[in-house]
Amino acid sequence: MESQLLHTLVYSVHISSTIELFVNRLDSVESVLPYEYTAFDFCSEKTMKRPSENLGQVLFGERIEPSPYKFEFKKPAVCQKVCTRTYDTSSPSDKAKLDFLKKGMLLNYQHHWIVDNMPVTWCYDVEDGQKFCNPGFPIGCYVTEGGRAKDACVVNSNFKEKDAFYIFNHVDITIHYHIVEHEQLGARLVAAKIEPKSYENPNDDNPDCAGGPKFLKNKYTGVFKIPYTYSVNFVEDKSIRWASRWDYILESMPHTNIQWFSIMNSLVIVLFLSGMVAMIMLRTLHKDIARYNQMDSVEDAQEEFGWKLVHGDVFRPPRKGMLLSVFLGSGTQIFIMTFVTLFFACLGFLSPANRGALMTCAVVLWVLLGTPAGYVAARLYKSFGGEKWKTNVLLTAFLCPGVVFADFFVMNLILWGEGSSAAMPFGTLVAILALWFCISVPLTFIGAYFGFKKAGIEHPVRTNQIPRQIPEQSFYTKPLPGIVMGGILPFGCIFIQLFFILNSIWSHQMYYMFGFLFLVFIILVITCSEATILLCYFHLCAEDYHWQWRSFLTSGFTAVYFLVYAIHYFFSKLQITGLASTILYFGYTMIMALIFFLFTGTIGFFACFWFVTKIYSVVKVD
Repeated sequence: MESQLLHTLVYSVHISSTIELFVNRLDSVESVLPYEYTAFDFCSEKTMKRPSENLGQVLFGERIEPSPYKFEFKKPAVCQKVCTRTYDTSSPSDKAKLDFLKKGMLLNYQHHWIVDNMPVTWCYDVEDGQKFCNPGFPIGCYVTEGGRAKDACVVNSNFKEKDAFYIFNHVDITIHYHIVEHEQLGARLVAAKIEPKSYENPNDDNPDCAGGPKFLKNKYTGVFKIPYTYSVNFVEDKSIRWASRWDYILESMPHTNIQWFSIMNSLVIVLFLSGMVAMIMLRTLHKDIARYNQMDSVEDAQEEFGWKLVHGDVFRPPRKGMLLSVFLGSGTQIFIMTFVTLFFACLGFLSPANRGALMTCAVVLWVLLGTPAGYVAARLYKSFGGEKWKTNVLLTAFLCPGVVFADFFVMNLILWGEGSSAAMPFGTLVAILALWFCISVPLTFIGAYFGFKKAGIEHPVRTNQIPRQIPEQSFYTKPLPGIVMGGILPFGCIFIQLFFILNSIWSHQMYYMFGFLFLVFIILVITCSEATILLCYFHLCAEDYHWQWRSFLTSGFTAVYFLVYAIHYFFSKLQITGLASTILYFGYTMIMALIFFLFTGTIGFFACFWFVTKIYSVVKVD
């Protein structure tokens, strides 16, 4: 379960054990750009080899490095010097480093430290006497020219120097542990907490963590020294079991209680709507089928009305069948990938302790699921009467993945330009291309081979040679209003979860409620299916038989609502500043919207395909 990177530390009481502290990349809620620890010129460890990251960690910009903060188990230390950084503003390189540090404090960049694969947390009181444990802590803060304390500067009343940056150059670390009784003599770490502080430390060689806070005036010139120190204390805590040591972080997450209520509320609404849809569909359809099957005479048959009238056209191949089959192939790939990933996450294989596992699992599954994509695209294209099978298989292998990769590559170029740690190394980019071209593409070709080799899908009714004229449609049965209305219901049942997912991505909060997410995934599948079937039935009753593209776009339109919500979220919930961060936010959002469009559209199409095949197979057609 735990990451290979940092093993479970079981310390022998008889042997002096060194506890290593690792540092991760720094990020901010005001910027999409994460930076490596070394980018800010903090005290660094040059001698140790950095641990290797998995694919998911690299994609999310995680860069874990060893740190110079090392301490002996059960040996408290007070005001230990780590290093001193000296900057001379007359030197261009020193001034650039200092300016970058000031920019980091202005944008409230946060440290992320790790001890025994546990995030080192900064716990503080919030409203209603609640305690919030943040798996990160700020590098410093800023007091404006008007004397307003920003971000973390509110925690200390001594931070009152105007137009000044206060640097958190000292940390008080508290390691919580419990003694292992049943196994070999030793101890296990169950929590690591930190309190950032700021000290002037006038005596640089022998710091005493005294004096006022360390601040840097915005327009300061000359030589400026920052001494970095730490204190460490050990507390035995028998109340926390090692298996549940993450709980105190997850329980303090904001809105956890709201989520329970919201999900129950969403469930009740969706179940009520599902019941309504099912009742209308079953009762109305049952009467229709009974009536159609009772028509014996030719006169009755001539007076046919409703959906039976279009039986000779309902399986007519759609326009742009090539593109639809390619979208459906990619959508099937995404659907299976999402289902399997969420299933594994529910079983606990992809917990927050297993860093980067969720993304790694999703990418590997997507690569291996090329065969179903090729098979579905080829089979449907053949049933649409298509003959350009080479074009079909090439488009399935390259169109949608190519669009996603092109967007991702442009975003990566921006990250490279900004020097961010989220910029993917060239080697990883080549590895992803190799996965795509050497594994996914051949698997897609194999799937397409079997799809084309198999006999075409047999339809329950024959298609007439001459297409039937579609009568004038009312406003509600025209394609666009139906498509726009169809996306509302599925979006309504996911937008609460969407808020928490966007929070975990952009506000760097941990997402761990995969059980709820799996439940919402199933609700989404049911709602997309029911909404599309209902609208499909209304259109067939209005004698409009162009259901293929419409069913795909009806539930696929949920992605447009997702896009609108992401734009609303950007302007109302985030404090992101800067052109690069804004472009990155919308660039990554477009990738998510495209994947979501293919995913929901595929659900809608197959639900409608099943429905149409079912209803036309139970009526007698002369």
